[in-house]
Amino acid sequence: MTGKEAGHLDHESGTTAPHAGAVNPVNPENLEVAPGTAHEQLEGWIPALAGEEELRLALEKAFDYRGDVTITRKDGSKIEGYLFDRRSAATLKDSVVRLYPRNSNDKVAISYADIAALAFTGRDTAAGKSWEAWMKKYAEKRAAGEKDLSLHPEPLE
Repeated sequence: MTGKEAGHLDHESGTTAPHAGAVNPVNPENLEVAPGTAHEQLEGWIPALAGEEELRLALEKAFDYRGDVTITRKDGSKIEGYLFDRRSAATLKDSVVRLYPRNSNDKVAISYADIAALAFTGRDTAAGKSWEAWMKKYAEKRAAGEKDLSLHPEPLE
């Protein structure tokens, strides 16, 4: 479409087409924006594993966590590492989590049935690393008059 049908100004009359005020889908300011995901602050959390459902829920959260967790087995031994996989089955005995121990390159599998306690002991490397947090820091630096601002990420440490 062109002219008035497309919402262009009628230069002679100074009016616009009837739908000219409609939302322009090309303008990003008018696009619908879905809300971001709310992330829980899990660092330092020690969930109460009173029952099967609490254990399964805590292990799902541990799988999504970007830091190390410490698992205490029912025999009293502890293992700290990054939980990278979980396989949930009908029973706790058949369900398994896998993690990379903190001090090893091995992969360790632990049955849900062998877990007595879970703690989110490692630093959450993704905390505060959202796009919104980055943009806020960028805007603050720009407002402070910093020069040579770039779109490169900060180091993870």
